Amino acid sequence: MNKLYIGNLSENAAPSDLESIFKDAKIPVSGPFLVKTGYAFVDCPDESWALKAIEALSGKMELHGKPIEVEHSVPKRQRIRKLQIRNIPPHLQWEVLDSLLVQYGVVESCEQVNTDSETAVVNVTYSSKDQARHTEELPLKILAHNNFVGRLIGKEGRNLKKIEQDTDTKITISPLQELTLYNPERTITVKGNVETCAKAEEEIMKKIRESYENDIASMNLQAHLIPGLNLNALGLFPPTSGMPPPTSGPPSAMTPPYPQFEQSETETVHLFIPALSVGAIIGKQGQHIKQLSRFAGASIKIAPAEAPDAKVRMVIITGPPEAQFKAQGRIYGKIKEENFVSPKEEVKLEAHIRVPSFAAGRVIGKGGKTVNELQNLSSAEVVVPRDQTPDENDQVVVKITGHFYACQVAQRKIQEILTQVKQHQQQKALQCGPPQSRRK
Repeated sequence: MNKLYIGNLSENAAPSDLESIFKDAKIPVSGPFLVKTGYAFVDCPDESWALKAIEALSGKMELHGKPIEVEHSVPKRQRIRKLQIRNIPPHLQWEVLDSLLVQYGVVESCEQVNTDSETAVVNVTYSSKDQARHTEELPLKILAHNNFVGRLIGKEGRNLKKIEQDTDTKITISPLQELTLYNPERTITVKGNVETCAKAEEEIMKKIRESYENDIASMNLQAHLIPGLNLNALGLFPPTSGMPPPTSGPPSAMTPPYPQFEQSETETVHLFIPALSVGAIIGKQGQHIKQLSRFAGASIKIAPAEAPDAKVRMVIITGPPEAQFKAQGRIYGKIKEENFVSPKEEVKLEAHIRVPSFAAGRVIGKGGKTVNELQNLSSAEVVVPRDQTPDENDQVVVKITGHFYACQVAQRKIQEILTQVKQHQQQKALQCGPPQSRRK
C-alpha cells in the first residue's frame, strides 16, 4: 500500500504546505497532493516510502499548529472495518494485544505503523463492520493465585476501586466457588479500551508482585522454624503466577535460607478430620483423594470409623516432609473451603506422630522444658500422654493440635529431635566399635 491519507489538517492547509513538509523530511511522492477539507491524499513511489512517511511524520509534524496524522489510505469499502489503536504502552506484549483483538472476529491485518515514540500505533482491519465496532471495549483476563487476590481487593474493596478509578476501567474477579483443590487461581477481568486496560494491568501486577515478595520475605524469615523442608519446591507459588522468586545474584552465589537434605526419610502422620468431611476429601469415586495423592507424592488412606457415631476419622499420610506439607495443607484447605468450620473460625486438627519410646523423654525434656518450648514456638498444643504402653514396634504417640502452620512447625521440630537422637545413637555405636569375637 503506497497511497497515504493525511488527516487532522486545518481548513487553510494547501498542497504547497504538504509539499514543504514532505520535502523537509526527504520523503518522495509520485503524484500531486489531493487536498480536501481537513484531509488530503498522496501517492508514494512504493510501500517502503509510505511506511517511512508514516513513521517520520504522523503525530510528529505540525501544520498551522495542528499535528498531522499520516496513515495508509483505505478504500471506502474497507474503512468501516478498519480501526487505528494508539498509545499502546511499550510493556504490553503483542501476544496480549492479538488475543484481545481476535475475541471479536477475524483480523485480516494488523499493521504496526509507529514504533519510534514511547507508545505504538497499529492499524487493524476486521472482516466486518460489527466486529470492528465491538473492539471499542476490550476485556483483558489475568490469572492470579488466590493467595494474592484478597490483598488486591483490599479492605472493603478499596484497592480494587482505586485501580478502577485511576485507570477508568471495570474490574471483576471470578468467585471463590470456581476454585478447586487443584486450581487455586482466580480470573481477573478488566474491561476498557486498550490503553486503559494496559494501565490497569500494570497496577494489578504491581500489587500482586508486592504481595508475592512480602510472602516470600515472610516465609524466608520463618523458614528456620521448619527444618528439612524445601519451601520453594512445595508449590506455594506455582509457575502459572508468572513470577519467579526474586534473586540477588547468580545461583552459585546464593545460599538457601533453610537447610537442604539430600534425601528425606519417609514419615507417617495420622491426621484426624471431621467425619462429615470425609466425602469431600475422597471425592466422587475417589477422584479427589487420588489427585491429592499424586499432587503431594504421598500415600493417603482414610481408616475405617472406630464407631458408627464417630465424630472424627483418621487419615494416614505416608511420605517425605514436602509430601506431608502438601497433603496436610490441602486437607486443611479443603475443610475450610467446604465450610466444615465457620467462616470466622480457623481450622484446627489433631495429628499423631509415633516416636520410639526411648526418644519420648527427649521430646518432653527435663521437667517438660522441651515440650513447653515447642508449644511456645509453634503455637500448637503438643502432648506426650503419660503411662502409654508402647506398641509392637516399641513406639508411643505424640499428639499435636493446631492450625496448619503451627502443626507443621511442631511436626518438623519433633522430627528434628528424633534425627538428633538417631545420630547420637549412631555415633555412640561407632565409638564402641563392633563386638569382638570370642576366643575358643
